[in-house]
Amino acid sequence: MPKVTKEKIKQILHNYQKEKLSDENLKVSAVLIPIFSKDGEYHILFTKRSEKVNFHKGQFCFPGGTRDPSDSTLLETALREVKEEINLDARDVEILGELDDCPTLSSGYVISPFVAFIPYPYLFTLDNKEVDEILSIPLSVLLDESNLRQDYYPTGDKAVPGYAYEYEGKIVWGATARIVKQFIGLLRSEAEGGASG
Repeated sequence: MPKVTKEKIKQILHNYQKEKLSDENLKVSAVLIPIFSKDGEYHILFTKRSEKVNFHKGQFCFPGGTRDPSDSTLLETALREVKEEINLDARDVEILGELDDCPTLSSGYVISPFVAFIPYPYLFTLDNKEVDEILSIPLSVLLDESNLRQDYYPTGDKAVPGYAYEYEGKIVWGATARIVKQFIGLLRSEAEGGASG
């Protein structure tokens, strides 16, 4: 697969028409997918939710959260939450584009994901009420299909298909894994399309 660049990601997302999901029964939320360059390779940043939050305790996810009435846009929601959770300043964030809205299967949220490029190294400060740790996974690991597995997860009275990525014994699953899978799929299809055309 050709080398992924920030400019290429921006171009792919610029040409992509995101799928919006509107369902008044779902709570609206937004997340940032922070990408940074370290040792000549791109990494994606995840946070591990603390045991003190209401939903998805202990899960790896993207920084973000529920839309506040004072947020004029969902991007504002994502940037406000990222500042609160890991002290990433909006001025240090370059938005590259958006991915499809993604519903959670158990907690009743719809997530709007924003892909962003951030500086590295960065002095993150964790809000310990919400975040236990930061995890960064090289993009090459996520692009390697051998690190993706499909599984079934109990939701209500049935099991639904889901995805999981494993890296150094840590597992990203649920809505976050579905968001990652869509992003990786866009990068891969662009590369394959570019290779054949």
